[in-house]
Amino acid sequence: MSDEREPARVRRRVVVHGRVQGVWFRASTEQEARRAGLGGWVRNCAGGSVEAVFEGAPDAVERLVQYVHRGPSGARVARVEVHEETPRGEAHFRVRFGGEESPA
Repeated sequence: MSDEREPARVRRRVVVHGRVQGVWFRASTEQEARRAGLGGWVRNCAGGSVEAVFEGAPDAVERLVQYVHRGPSGARVARVEVHEETPRGEAHFRVRFGGEESPA
């Protein structure tokens, strides 16, 4: 008898503080998340931080959480807040832009 359940999915929301805007942070995060097969989004926030949500396989989500602790070469990450959330079934990753409604 084999266990054919779908692999567990997790969801993490991160807020990255430091020199993280204007250094290709959103684009590189999008590239890494898509390469890992994750769903979610990334956006710049008022005050200079970057917020992102990663959803998918636990190991892939953890790799992205670790990635945002360093970011692209021009970034200087000072602090990362990590929040566990309930998965919502997001299958695609995208950059969000100003004016889009904030997620609940």
